[in-house]
Amino acid sequence: MRAIILNLLAWPMLAIMDGFAKYLSSTIPILQITWSRYFFTVVIALPIILLFFRKNFKWPNEPKLQLIRGLLLFFANILFFFSISVIPLAKALTLAFIAPLIVTALSPILLNEEVGFRRWAAVITGFVGSLIVIRPGFMEINLASIAALGTGVLYGLYLIVTRKLNRSEHPLLTLLLTGIVGAIIGTILMPQVWVQPSISEWYMMFAIGLFASIGHLFLILSLMYADASKLAPFGYFEIVPNMIIGYFFFNNFPDYFHFIGLMIIISSGIYIFRRESINKPS
Repeated sequence: MRAIILNLLAWPMLAIMDGFAKYLSSTIPILQITWSRYFFTVVIALPIILLFFRKNFKWPNEPKLQLIRGLLLFFANILFFFSISVIPLAKALTLAFIAPLIVTALSPILLNEEVGFRRWAAVITGFVGSLIVIRPGFMEINLASIAALGTGVLYGLYLIVTRKLNRSEHPLLTLLLTGIVGAIIGTILMPQVWVQPSISEWYMMFAIGLFASIGHLFLILSLMYADASKLAPFGYFEIVPNMIIGYFFFNNFPDYFHFIGLMIIISSGIYIFRRESINKPS
């Protein structure tokens, strides 16, 4: 029960982060917003880790995979922040929910895992759900919707790399390394796009890093009490605070087709998680 509570507490934190990012996107470049998410995460997380978890701070066993994972998450964030700058938070997140489907679809190639007919059917069904949300042929498909799908693809690859990493590495170390990779890449690119923020914008950029840190800390703590496979379905709860923030602060609310597509994608994802948790090559 403790793991579930901690996990559910994480998603509102990340939704608040997304809300600040969407608000800032009207005046601050997307790359700069992404940089702030990683830079301030490192500023917040590094002292905490060095103060309380110094014994876990060691050179990673597989630094190349850590670097690849950090890059995948960095560019996934860029795509997601771009998508929410144009389309509603809930729609972007719904399309990004294809990540577990991507993991299943690519597992035979990248992880040499057997994927049976039932899970393939779930993958196809989930993609049908994403098409219902986008509605090609009935609505114009914009770059933001494609970017949201791209977020799901990159995050799916990120999850695959995570599976390949040595499980002995402490999750807090992984959080810090991921933040460092994003902060370094973002800092290198900053001179190309930098816009001087106002005082209030600096506060919001800091808040993005703060809520990202708190959210991921809750996720890490939840994983100390339960397996990731058991907690994975609760990740879909993130759509609830995203809808609330979208409605009250951006006057956005999902339509009928969005809800249908969302339910199809979530059902497909939960089915895949369930099949994987019982370790049957169905």
